[in-house]
Amino acid sequence: MLRVGMLTSGGDCQALNAAMRGVAKSLYEQCSEVEIYGFEDGYRGLVREQYHVMKPGEFSGILNKGGTILGTSRMPFKRIHEPDEDGRDKVACMIETYKKLSLDCLVVLGGNGSHKTADLLSKKGLNILTMPKTIDNDLYGTDVSFGFQSAVDIAANTIDCIHSTAASHSRVFIVELMGHKTGWLTLYAGMAGGADILLIPEIPYDLEVVAEAIRKRTKAGKHFTIIAAAEGAISKEEAALSKSELKAKRKKENYPSAAYRIGAEILQKTGLEVRVTVPGHVQRGGQPCAYDRVLATRLGAKTAELILQKKYGYMTCVKENKIDIIPISEVAGKTKLVDMDSDIIRQAKFAGLSFGDEPCGI
Repeated sequence: MLRVGMLTSGGDCQALNAAMRGVAKSLYEQCSEVEIYGFEDGYRGLVREQYHVMKPGEFSGILNKGGTILGTSRMPFKRIHEPDEDGRDKVACMIETYKKLSLDCLVVLGGNGSHKTADLLSKKGLNILTMPKTIDNDLYGTDVSFGFQSAVDIAANTIDCIHSTAASHSRVFIVELMGHKTGWLTLYAGMAGGADILLIPEIPYDLEVVAEAIRKRTKAGKHFTIIAAAEGAISKEEAALSKSELKAKRKKENYPSAAYRIGAEILQKTGLEVRVTVPGHVQRGGQPCAYDRVLATRLGAKTAELILQKKYGYMTCVKENKIDIIPISEVAGKTKLVDMDSDIIRQAKFAGLSFGDEPCGI
């Protein structure tokens, strides 16, 4: 009997269910005897022995279902060695649960923090396989993560909807998108939605450059400007501060989020009205797009293949549009940032988009 554990960890996203389905259906197809143990609410379920043996029927009808049927939670890696609220040693409990159920493998669907814990468990001797989940697309070792394209579609649609009201008013509109440390979502959604200015964490902005880009549009007869800003967008002056200095500055300013701070700065510089839209967790919700359903299914099938080959310690990934694998140890603790010198940034600037860092031809 093949015994496989499965959990979804961290923030939810589209195609988690599709990915689990890809693993399960492949195992059921290729193996006559298999039991899949679903741990509830991520690593917390593994710590607390909260699980159930999943039936084949649970994987039917979930290909297009958003969220995760197992539930999820965050367990910050920096606190992984601290006792939980009931005084339990989290790592010891996870290992004990794994061994108690005589699991052959544990499949973890998660992002950056989840992979740190997965790597730790792997180094403790557990058979671990992972799958790349995040709408931020910032997971190292894969060209794309499932959930990203679905979030891009939602974010781009938000910007599309802003266009109609923007065309009716001479205002600056800021759409704040998810991404504390990386700007992949803002970059792709902003380009797809026709935003005029993109502000991402990897490229600190100069407020005067942003203001001048808005003025140029106004002089050219374009009476509105749409800015797509990542929640982690930062100015050049702020980028020069230490973490403690930046934290103190943010606390003193007391803006709800980056978009409101940037909006206040633009109003002060240009005198133009600014409106802010924050779609927030809507970007994580709803049905996965067709691309993510296919990607998650392919990654799931590859994960099942590794299980049957008893090849553990890997994350399934995408490299040059092919499904591949990479050691979890090479993924954990690393973040994939937008390369400032990449083709997509160069092409966006060539097409007239401003990143607020240098004058452009808007």
